[in-house]
Amino acid sequence: MTEKLDGVIVATALPYAEDATAPAGLRPDLDRYAEHCRWLIENGCRGVGPNGSLGEYSSLTDDERRAVARTAIEAVGNDGVVVVGVHGVGAHQARSWAEKAAEDGADGVLCLPPTMYRANRSEVIHHFTEVAKAGLPVMVYNNPLDTKVDLTPDLLAEIAQIENVVAVKEFSGDVRRILEIKELAPDLTIVAGADDLTLEALLMGATGWFAGFPNVFPKESARLFDLAVAGKLQEAKDLYEPLVAAFRWDSRVEFVQAIKYGMDYVGRYGGPCRPPRGPLVPEHVAQLEQDMVKAVESLR
Repeated sequence: MTEKLDGVIVATALPYAEDATAPAGLRPDLDRYAEHCRWLIENGCRGVGPNGSLGEYSSLTDDERRAVARTAIEAVGNDGVVVVGVHGVGAHQARSWAEKAAEDGADGVLCLPPTMYRANRSEVIHHFTEVAKAGLPVMVYNNPLDTKVDLTPDLLAEIAQIENVVAVKEFSGDVRRILEIKELAPDLTIVAGADDLTLEALLMGATGWFAGFPNVFPKESARLFDLAVAGKLQEAKDLYEPLVAAFRWDSRVEFVQAIKYGMDYVGRYGGPCRPPRGPLVPEHVAQLEQDMVKAVESLR
């Protein structure tokens, strides 16, 4: 049976330790990261996703990026799935990262279209065809807000024909697309990509959630997923509604800083980000604190 890359897979935030010899004075704290990956699995999440945008992959050196992926794979072992972000400027870079992920024992890869270039339809198809040649199950990532390339349902239907492409992380913000993707590409696993649209996506037939705020609330997020998939709407809604104000930060420019702040807030370690991401401005902190208070109180 092919791995479908469904369930709650957490796009993991990456902790740093201060180190004057490292880029921007921060080095990935791999021991702390391994502990975080274990904690997520132990709290009911199905898997982890190193080297996504939340994992600040674009701020890492090549050696750091591979070390982060290997750390997650080793930490999770056979207890969950690891879906490594292999985003690249072009098909050859992304395929190279996918091949390394396969060598290192990943269960699948997450891949954006070319990241620095507004690729056309045939270039997008070529990109994912190359990545799929690494042999791992591929989750394509539709984030038209950041990439300016929209993997529309009809384009996804074509991409879904590529061998090893099994899933799409849908981050367009348009929940109407889910049923259309199901119609046009019935075998493709649809994965909720935006935390503040999770319940809506799951109720329309998504069977995965590639998630940000479960870095903060893994147990509760796993429960939300289970309730939604089981069709227990009222229970799911009661759990989801007070969390949504916090979850909306997952769709904002400062999502990495916000999720790390949330981790710090609940007594985990989030810590700083590497440039280009700077610290949150005071008004963001004030709003975020309010949203976190609401979320935490609802879970008590």
